[in-house]
Amino acid sequence: MYYTYIIYSATINKYYVGSCQDVAERLQDHLNSRSKYTKVAKDWELKHFETYLTRSEACQREMQIKKIKSRKYIENLVE
Repeated sequence: MYYTYIIYSATINKYYVGSCQDVAERLQDHLNSRSKYTKVAKDWELKHFETYLTRSEACQREMQIKKIKSRKYIENLVE
């Protein structure tokens, strides 16, 4: 299984959208500064995830969310 996920940092008031095969492990990567973009904060929380059968589907969904470039859209997904 593959996942598209959204995490949020209250410290910097930002969302991050990504895709991976293991959400828990990837969240730990973000919390432990193993990601260039997310290393600026240490309080990332998993807010939303979607499950896909293939990596391609998960990556396509990640790109779809990012292309929309709308915080409101992301917040609607999270709710």
